[in-house]
Amino acid sequence: MNIEAWLAFTAIASVATIVPGPAMLLVATHSLRFGILQSLKTILGNITGLAILSSISVAGLSALILYSSSAFLAVKIIGALYLTYLGIKIWRNGVSPIDLEESGSNQRGRFLYLQGIAVSLSNPKAIAFTTALFPQFIDLSEGVLFQFSILLGTFMALSFICLSACSIIAHKASRKVSKNLSLNLGKVFGGSLIGAGGLLLVSKHQ
Repeated sequence: MNIEAWLAFTAIASVATIVPGPAMLLVATHSLRFGILQSLKTILGNITGLAILSSISVAGLSALILYSSSAFLAVKIIGALYLTYLGIKIWRNGVSPIDLEESGSNQRGRFLYLQGIAVSLSNPKAIAFTTALFPQFIDLSEGVLFQFSILLGTFMALSFICLSACSIIAHKASRKVSKNLSLNLGKVFGGSLIGAGGLLLVSKHQ
């Protein structure tokens, strides 16, 4: 893989990670409620999901989902319902910080990590992106695994940096969050996730 191809991939992947989506909303919410360190578990879950999607895209399995109407519809419905479920929970509970010692930090950390994976894997747009992107930058005449490792490492690093920045910004904002504002922010974040689920549900299979 030459440097020009890597730079082109990095530019496209950077734009993709910066665009707000369900993962960014979830990370911001978890940062507001549980703090930066706990939200890092959500971020790690998200990039784990991206690694899984990227791996199956190279294996060609995600193409089956992308071009099968039934499989795509199933993934879309599951993703929309999960985003709606998360949105309703956030809408009802708000985003006020909680006491991690009382709620069980280790157990909650695993839960946040799994939520990050679930949001990543249940997004058919992410499947379409990884399926379309990765094969374009892999030269089959060279070592596929080595090229894939470089692209995947770059993609995960960019996602981690972007989501971490989102978490830090949200956490700093949490210092100014009152109880009433917490409930209002909960409605904003929750409504956004519900809206994302609705848009995902009505999106067309192209």
